[in-house]
Amino acid sequence: MKDFTLIAFEHLLSSLQKNGYKFITFEDYLIQRPSGKSIILRHDVDALPENSLKTAIIENKLGIKGTYYFRIIKSCNVPEIITSIAKLGHEIGYHYEDMALSNGNKEKAIVSFEKNLTYFRQYYPVKTICMHGSPLSKWNNQELWENYSYKDYGIIGTPYVDLDFNLFLYLTDTGRRWDGKKVSIRDKVNSSYDFEFQTTFDIIGSIHKLPDQIMITTHPQRWNDNLTRWILELVLQNGKNLIKGLIAS
Repeated sequence: MKDFTLIAFEHLLSSLQKNGYKFITFEDYLIQRPSGKSIILRHDVDALPENSLKTAIIENKLGIKGTYYFRIIKSCNVPEIITSIAKLGHEIGYHYEDMALSNGNKEKAIVSFEKNLTYFRQYYPVKTICMHGSPLSKWNNQELWENYSYKDYGIIGTPYVDLDFNLFLYLTDTGRRWDGKKVSIRDKVNSSYDFEFQTTFDIIGSIHKLPDQIMITTHPQRWNDNLTRWILELVLQNGKNLIKGLIAS
């Protein structure tokens, strides 16, 4: 079985379920604060939104609800797909990048943020947001909250601020790998956990060692059963990793 296929994705989720983990959206976690073995399943829809619909269907089949953060750009913002994912019972959130889109102008960025948030609330009563890393921009989108408060806009949380990563193990497929810290510009957290996984199968093989609370972040465009798309994503991401590694160094 190749890694970063939809088959491998489903295998990961079902293996975690079999080991007693319950999946929860970020919104539901913030409201319910469940105890026991729980996983916040987050998806950053950075590209190829049709892939996100595929992962959403797989999760629905398994009885799982996840959180899907959509960018506002046209290539990600496909109303039919957003609607379909929401109808499957998943949470929809705004993957905001307004500082980068406004070239660091906070006054313009907050106007853009409010407009885009209102747009996504056509499809779902958005309660959580998550910044897009915008690795090629010098602007950190989270800097918007140095001057404003997202809670003034009915937002109850954002993962990088409102989740204690000393309590939650953070697993992310950034860079199309699970050990992508060296090639990540902003998808990083400070955590007391020190797990190192390279492949999805490494995670599956170590499930019995994992803590009770986990956030898993995936970028669905990286998961493909189609061989051509699988190879293309592998090549493109390896190239991006080289560039991001130079920026991060």
